[in-house]
Amino acid sequence: MSDSDTLKGKNGKVRVMYVRKEECQASTRRTVTRSSTTNCKSGQRDEDRNPWRVPGDRASGGARAERTSSSGDALRCARQDAPPCDDSAGRRPCGETSDSPWKTFYAGNDVAVHNHGGISGKSQIDPEQLRRQRAEETRVYGENACQALFRNRPDAIVRAWFEQSVTLRFRDTLRWMAANRKAYHVVEDNELAKASGTDHHGGVCFLIKKRAGLDADGYLTSVAAKQHACVMALEQINNPHNLGAILRSCAHFGVNGVMMSDSALLESGAAVRTAEGGAEYVKAIQCDDMLQDMQRFQCAGYTVVTLAGSGGTPLSKVKMPARSVLVLAEEGGALSQAILSQADIAVVINGTGRVPNLNVSVSAGILLAEWWRQNRG
Repeated sequence: MSDSDTLKGKNGKVRVMYVRKEECQASTRRTVTRSSTTNCKSGQRDEDRNPWRVPGDRASGGARAERTSSSGDALRCARQDAPPCDDSAGRRPCGETSDSPWKTFYAGNDVAVHNHGGISGKSQIDPEQLRRQRAEETRVYGENACQALFRNRPDAIVRAWFEQSVTLRFRDTLRWMAANRKAYHVVEDNELAKASGTDHHGGVCFLIKKRAGLDADGYLTSVAAKQHACVMALEQINNPHNLGAILRSCAHFGVNGVMMSDSALLESGAAVRTAEGGAEYVKAIQCDDMLQDMQRFQCAGYTVVTLAGSGGTPLSKVKMPARSVLVLAEEGGALSQAILSQADIAVVINGTGRVPNLNVSVSAGILLAEWWRQNRG
């Protein structure tokens, strides 16, 4: 069979064939299983005059009007004994009349489609493998965040998108990616918004491998030799912009780790962008039980300091130990009673009282500034 006879194009899609309605009706009237008699006028047998006959395709009862594709699917054109064309997709059956003089024949549409759980593309990778791979990756965007990531862990970068306006400032990144066969794309703003999932992408987006998480014991082992080691513990704080602002303050004041029940939130695109590069200098600590992890830190010589809504010691009068765990709750919320009872020191940030409380990221910055002043400043 020649290339022009195949029913599928180069992209694997099934071609559509059009024939006039009169030809379809004439083919329907023609009996496919005629006897192989010779026509008295032309000297040809009926089966030889059939334009749809595939050479050498003969059955014991006569020729079949059938055209076979390279994939083994068959297009049976209006056989008298064949069922009407499939109308499941809203197409008219072969015998049905319409205003158009053309009829449409579709070759086998029974193509197996894998369910990739919403993951688009033509990859032949197993869908479950793709889902696991996507779970291990995240997107980082924003110029400062991406510059800091490239300086600290370029090998984590899987793919990158840039607007033309930032390529000069990322020329070292582009050279490194080209030398290491990392895919990158220079795209327009709307394409970058799709790739990053936000309009606030800052002209650049990296697809990266997530960092391996630490638990409390793993973190304590990694900083065992450090004399000045402050950790921020967050209870029920999920706003990515607050988390990003806290990460930025932690990096500025030399905090080594942030502990929370869902540490993956610290690597969300919005949090990393708000941190303006600070996320690269702070380790995320996964905390499954805040009370037990606080006890682990206390056993390692840390002092637990909580921010109380009232009844605590004014921050200006508190001695902040060099090895401290600073515990905060979401803005407007209060720490659980169990954690307050476990704390070594409870502090308050005094002010005019004109507003009920401070934003949690502002409170974190004030506590960290005081810890830095007393221990590192």
